[in-house]
Amino acid sequence: MPFIYIKTFGCQMNIYDSARMLGAFEKLGYQATNKKEEADVLLLNTCHIREKASEKLFSEIGRLNEVKKQRKQEGKDTLLIVAGCVVQAEGSEILERAHAVDIAVGPQNYHQLPELVTRYNRRKGRILEAHFPAASKFDFLPPIKANSASVFLAVQEGCDKFCSYCVVPYTRGCEYSRSATEILEEAKGLVETGAQEIMLLGQNVNCWRGEKNGQKMDLGDLIVSLSEIDGLERIRYTTSYPSEMTQNLIDAHRDVPKLMPYIHLPIQSGSNTVLKAMNRHYTTDTYEEIIARFRKARPDIAVSSDFIVGFPGETEEDFEQTLSLVKRVRYASSFSFKYSPRPGTPASFMKNQIPEPVKTERLIRLQQVLLEQQKEFNQNTVGKILPVLLVEKGKEKGQLTGYTPYLQPTHVKMNSRFLNTIQSLKITGASATSLTSE
Repeated sequence: MPFIYIKTFGCQMNIYDSARMLGAFEKLGYQATNKKEEADVLLLNTCHIREKASEKLFSEIGRLNEVKKQRKQEGKDTLLIVAGCVVQAEGSEILERAHAVDIAVGPQNYHQLPELVTRYNRRKGRILEAHFPAASKFDFLPPIKANSASVFLAVQEGCDKFCSYCVVPYTRGCEYSRSATEILEEAKGLVETGAQEIMLLGQNVNCWRGEKNGQKMDLGDLIVSLSEIDGLERIRYTTSYPSEMTQNLIDAHRDVPKLMPYIHLPIQSGSNTVLKAMNRHYTTDTYEEIIARFRKARPDIAVSSDFIVGFPGETEEDFEQTLSLVKRVRYASSFSFKYSPRPGTPASFMKNQIPEPVKTERLIRLQQVLLEQQKEFNQNTVGKILPVLLVEKGKEKGQLTGYTPYLQPTHVKMNSRFLNTIQSLKITGASATSLTSE
């Protein structure tokens, strides 16, 4: 039986994509392995969002090329495939610079991998496939099984927003919503194979639109339909775009018990001047009004966000406005980064690029405030009894790790037979990053 090794970089959508690619290879008889040395196929699924994505990719290709060379000395052929968003942006350069790569495939073409492998094996010619096909890749992929009690399910892909710093519209294409029927069927299959929690994914997941029985639906309606699946205990979704938030979706947090009290709603900056330069289609006032509506619908909801500091032209006053907004909103968790230019994006050509030391200093100040808020949110759960979905073994012997409804990682000493079950646990301790329980 041939083996495939997959390494995934970046976002949750990439993790989902890797699972779908593995499913395609399993149809060909391949089995997953975490040992590079025994893999007949080495596959890197890349992300273009993170800083120095290309440099990290070429370093990883170099390491895998050593594996290929060693296997060749043992008389074994090895196929090296690079997939994902970096291929979409820089596929030709990858093949030109990295001769160890046999196949480069973009995120909209990975359903073609079985065909591409066959084509490569027939003529041993290196292949680049990175276009936007007319038919959805989801129409061609086999159903996948749940590999955990908590799984991802892509419902929407692509972006039409064209934020000035972002490459997603160029690497993932325009916004596309999968059909409600297709999503519900995949969800049922995941539950039948062990999933208890489903995280709905999309670059702008709340842009999802569909139909059921002739009736138009938004993401709130889809969540209601998903909640009717027996055995599905928890529903989550990420990432949402503020100006696409509907009241129907907000109301679902009030009306659907299976929908977890957690919302990830990136704002990026607390300055309207910076938001305009970023080409974000909302203001801080509209963002805060949306948060208020969420908290009215579900008072205990945990709110998280993304922040970029040091965007071109950001003044100290702009940054102080971000700190002020953070203090007003109060976040349960967050992701914050220094701005780094992505080649070809409008922001990369902007004047007034912020010096690196200034960006670093601002990020430290912002993260100090965010970390204190996260610690306070976690500490407020100490003494409470919460349902925790236990999804993996912890680092310590006899320890399991799971997640509360508020997406807080929780560690507990428990027998491994409780893995992939929901247990009521008493929260006994809290740090800024995790909880302990019994």
